Amino acid sequence: MKWEKMNVKDVLNTLKTSFDGLSIDEARLRQEKYGKNELVEEEKDSPIKLFLMQFMDILIILLILAAIAAYFVGDELDAVVILAVVILNTCIGFIQEYRAEKAMEKLKGLISSEAVVIRDGQTMEIPTSELTPGDLVVIEEGDNIPADIRLIETSELLIDESSLTGESVPVSKITEIENKENEREVMAYMDSYVVSGRGKGVVIEIGMNTSIGKIAEMIQEEEGKTPLQEKIASLGKSLGLIALLVSAAVFIIEFFKGSPLVETFTTAVSLAVAAVPEGLPAILTLTLALGMQRMAKTNAVVRKLLAVETLGSCTVICTDKTGTLTLNRMSVRDTWLTSPENALKICALCNNARLSEGKVIGDPTDGAILLYAEEEGYSPEELEKKYPRIMEIPLDSTRKRMSTINQMDDENYLLTKGAPEIILKHCKWIEKDGDLVEMGPQDQEEIMGLLNKMTRNALRVLALSYRKISPDENLEEKDSLERDLIFVGLVGMMDPPRQEATDAIEVCKKAGISVVMITGDHRDTAAAIAREIGVIEDGGRVLTGPELEKLSESEFEDIVEEVKVYARVFPEQKVRIVEALQNKDNVVSMTGDGVNDAPALKKAAIGVSMGITGTDVAKESSDMVLQDDNFATIVHAVKEGRTIFDNIRRFVKFQISTNVGAILTIVSASVLNLPIPFNPIQILWINIIMDGPPAQSLGVEPPEKNIMLRKPDKENILPRKNLLHIIIAGLVMAVGTLGLYIYQLSIGISEIQARTVAFTVFVMFQIFNVFNCKSKTGFSNRFLIIAISVSFLLQLMVIYVPFLQDIFRTTAISPVDWALIMVISSLILVSEKIVEKFT
Repeated sequence: MKWEKMNVKDVLNTLKTSFDGLSIDEARLRQEKYGKNELVEEEKDSPIKLFLMQFMDILIILLILAAIAAYFVGDELDAVVILAVVILNTCIGFIQEYRAEKAMEKLKGLISSEAVVIRDGQTMEIPTSELTPGDLVVIEEGDNIPADIRLIETSELLIDESSLTGESVPVSKITEIENKENEREVMAYMDSYVVSGRGKGVVIEIGMNTSIGKIAEMIQEEEGKTPLQEKIASLGKSLGLIALLVSAAVFIIEFFKGSPLVETFTTAVSLAVAAVPEGLPAILTLTLALGMQRMAKTNAVVRKLLAVETLGSCTVICTDKTGTLTLNRMSVRDTWLTSPENALKICALCNNARLSEGKVIGDPTDGAILLYAEEEGYSPEELEKKYPRIMEIPLDSTRKRMSTINQMDDENYLLTKGAPEIILKHCKWIEKDGDLVEMGPQDQEEIMGLLNKMTRNALRVLALSYRKISPDENLEEKDSLERDLIFVGLVGMMDPPRQEATDAIEVCKKAGISVVMITGDHRDTAAAIAREIGVIEDGGRVLTGPELEKLSESEFEDIVEEVKVYARVFPEQKVRIVEALQNKDNVVSMTGDGVNDAPALKKAAIGVSMGITGTDVAKESSDMVLQDDNFATIVHAVKEGRTIFDNIRRFVKFQISTNVGAILTIVSASVLNLPIPFNPIQILWINIIMDGPPAQSLGVEPPEKNIMLRKPDKENILPRKNLLHIIIAGLVMAVGTLGLYIYQLSIGISEIQARTVAFTVFVMFQIFNVFNCKSKTGFSNRFLIIAISVSFLLQLMVIYVPFLQDIFRTTAISPVDWALIMVISSLILVSEKIVEKFT
């Protein structure tokens, strides 16, 4: 039904109701037919199921299998360490998912519990859940709208719909539409808020069929995986397949060589442990957690761990205007005053807003001119004491003006403000430099020219005027008072852009990130702000919600990357915009603060909500919360996200190099009919203990200097260039380790000493390889130096401490052995430089 297009009579007839409301019996029948006015929550997985689902990941499954295999071959320590990593990772994932399920509960909590209705001609208060289509609802200042209603009576009704539409100022409501632009003005939506006035409306939708109900349905849809989740899953599958194939191949080779079955199985298990990077989940978790802490210090609080790096790979940031790019506070941006003193008095006195501790209470437009007067030295409180108000002629949607009568120096003055085209019709004079001049056509033309200039800049403009009231005038004849007014100026207001937003958008452009503004505000207002902060240039494309509604999916996808500003959009359209951008292979971030933003926040790769103005629903639906509601903070988060992803790549490159080196070493030894140079506990030491400190230090490397001057990186977590580096590094490790191992055996060294030398040279390869994987910003990361030092000391303990010698099956080695180890392991630095030169 297009309720907004119907007149009041047709609405009542269609719903079979009247100005006396439904009968109590009819209301009961309709409640049985339509159900309760409640938001229905989909059945959720139990906490136990959520926890068990954390184990349904290929990398986790492989780790569990490796732990089981290690246990059955007698390596209980290997099994315990692996399982500890698995449990840590799954617990963190469970906690995040469990918390994310709270969005719907927050949404349900928004709905008011009581509603005032008229039934059988009697006004009564009922639970909101008992409202049904056709019910006649009474609303007044301070009420939350309890359902979607079509207004049938209004009296100076203003409703704040910002949480639903994103519009920055309250909407004046009427009962019959005057043009297509104000169709929403005859409607009131569930969870919007009555700022002032009163009205009546007939319920047209309840529960999940309301605007907020449709939002509730959308935010319960399953979320897509973040880019990092997809990349880690892909990496896990690849490593798992490699582990399976290579382990099977080695098992077959050893079996047909006639090696004992237990020894063959041990070799295969060792290789499986080497092929799967046991430390990767733990280090990934730690790196993301440290990134979360750094981001929190810049007012970006991350709610979901895996989302930390997503902003770093995003190509489009869809942002709300109000409160994010702007201050969410109307303020005077331009004025033309012919009598500044009188104009400022009118701003302060013809005003029902109030200031409390620097905050505006009341209508935002009134608040803007009140603040303007105060900033110019005209204190509203002092003026009201000096010039007390005698009476008021209130603003309404028909008159489009407000007047007060104030006593000034024993005389009464009428002070009037309102829509310029209305005020000018009532003005006979204009005050210029203290003199009153009769307003002529030239004055009218000049004022209209200035007005048009202001409105082209999307300013909300008020005209100011006054006149002295003679003692013999009857103040009760209000219609005759607003005549022969003296014009004193125009005041233009706007919710101003944040000063830092322009710089932030410029940084986004250099970083290859497209910024798209999505707002519920008017086209001209949105376009003006967008031009001012650099989202679009003159002639840039702006698309409105009604225009978007007419486009097919294919038509919209053809132009979606050209449109930078969307105005007058509805919640489902925000989701459509995000989906269209994603279909064009974009990684989309969506920012917002209202209930209307929640579905898009969940649909986007990363949802960013506002910490100050954001609703609980928006926060619970988002991945990250901006504590200062500032778009510039997103840019800092983007930089941090890119740094985190770079660091993830660094430690993945480092760890996979280790794994490839270990695989090649073990496979080559098996093929060459040599004893395996490492035992399982040594392999675990290499993969977890030795990789731990160095890899963790790579996770906190500082950003590259050009990090915000490059395009978003869409490559996998292991890009092709890194694969070449990894393969070459693995070959160097394998050749160096086996070469030294064979040499030791050939000169008659015992197998335990030869194995200790091989084990140690492989560890030293890792220590030198850290320098190949670090950023190119020098040695500012002190954690890396500490990590390398700790790793080296731990290796010395493994070799020389008797207790650890028994566990790791090692023995002391000589200075000559150390000299060979250092020379051979340092070759990894030379090979990296050669590869860099030719790639």
